[in-house]
Amino acid sequence: MLTTSSSSPVDLSVPLIPPSKKTDEPVAGKLKLCIDDMLNQFCGEFGVWQLRHFVLTSLAWALEAFHTMVMIFADREPEWRCLIPGSCSTGSGTVCGLEPGSWEWIGGPASSTVAEWGLVCGHKYKVGLVQSLFFGGCMIGAGIFGHLSDSILGRKGSLTVVCILNAIFGCLTAFAPNFRTYTLLRFLTGFSTGGVGLCAFVLATEPIGLSKRGVAGMSTFYFFSTGIAFLSGIAYLFQSWRALYIATSIPSILFLVIILPFISESPRWYLIRGKTNEAMKIMQNIAKVNGKHFQDDVSVALDEEANNTTTKNKVEAKAANEAITGSVIDVVRSPLTRVRLFLSFAINFLCSVVYYGLSLNVVNLGTNLYLNVFLNAVAEMPAFLLTALLLDRFGRKPLAIGTQCILGIFGMAGTYNLLFVYTLELFPTVVRNAALGCATQASQMGAILTPFVVVLGGGLPFAVFGVCGIAGGLLAFCLPETLNKPLYDTMGGLEKGENAENENA
Repeated sequence: MLTTSSSSPVDLSVPLIPPSKKTDEPVAGKLKLCIDDMLNQFCGEFGVWQLRHFVLTSLAWALEAFHTMVMIFADREPEWRCLIPGSCSTGSGTVCGLEPGSWEWIGGPASSTVAEWGLVCGHKYKVGLVQSLFFGGCMIGAGIFGHLSDSILGRKGSLTVVCILNAIFGCLTAFAPNFRTYTLLRFLTGFSTGGVGLCAFVLATEPIGLSKRGVAGMSTFYFFSTGIAFLSGIAYLFQSWRALYIATSIPSILFLVIILPFISESPRWYLIRGKTNEAMKIMQNIAKVNGKHFQDDVSVALDEEANNTTTKNKVEAKAANEAITGSVIDVVRSPLTRVRLFLSFAINFLCSVVYYGLSLNVVNLGTNLYLNVFLNAVAEMPAFLLTALLLDRFGRKPLAIGTQCILGIFGMAGTYNLLFVYTLELFPTVVRNAALGCATQASQMGAILTPFVVVLGGGLPFAVFGVCGIAGGLLAFCLPETLNKPLYDTMGGLEKGENAENENA
């Protein structure tokens, strides 16, 4: 022991310069796990909590079905009848060329926008125009809300905003005084509708474990098809197109007030935003509701920080309280995700042309429209079940190829929904919604072209749908398989995981 000039003792066992602290070392006694491993080991991959959250969140798909497919009934061309015997023999079976006052719409002008604003003959293109503008709004909205969902708003916040806008624009559409206003409001409704499905899908599936995610993801689309089936009944009850828009917008309000307060934000989003405590609270709640024991010495971490048995290699990572952001630019910048994005874009575009084309083409079948729409929706459901059963056995890639080559609403319904699951697994959490938003934008681009193909009638639309389906199946050969692979959180985690897999291969 030495003394200073002031006779104060100096402890030589204490270093004068303390050692630096390593911020990337795990806290003593704490086991850091990524969300997939925490779900598997401590919370349950698909228990009571996930089932309730999944059902409540997926109800938003029915809202998207209402706002999207309402055009089938609101913009339909009604039946007409001759008022003056012998004056309606044009030979074409249409009202084109008939004298005004010699015929009338069955159900009156209020039965559809076509009847009210005379969207027939030389003005028939306007029907395809307004439907294409709706999908154009969807395309823009999908990109914007896909980004906002990954960044400042989160999954639940974005879903809240789009449902509010859907309710407002949907109700306002019922009071459109003219065709131009109607077209604008349908575009704005499409803008908000474009974010509903992708936000609901990611929010519903991100808290689900690896082994159950594929089947659960495919099951979300039962809600969309059920929404279409219910829509046919609603349209039958509300024969006026204005009343129909009110009736299909009210469910969005009910969803906001009754359902949304019971939906939780995604723990994965909290994690990438640096809100580790919030993510841990959700994981602990999942374990509690599922009847699982959650250890106190376990903490949630990004895939790059985890020191679990699945990811043994430790790498430098950002501090746990630092938000990690990403955008489509980051997706394009990485060679790995860039190829995936371009392929997903092209496949979603081609699949959408076929899916929406076959759905909207029911107006050309010449039979009971309400029954056709109902049966069309029901016909999709076996495809969801079959795809869900085969998804984890054969993988995403073989099914994406096979279902696109099986033409008809059965095969394409399976592909359209499978692509959501596939795209979600191809990209990490930090850019997942942005990438899925781009894929959805591609789908809306295909949907924009579809109404113009449908109005051509005859056998040409089916020829176009066949070519698009086969082309999409061929492109799917170039995508990697994602079966039994984890949902990575960051771009670095995805790249290291792929490199490790390539080395082991």
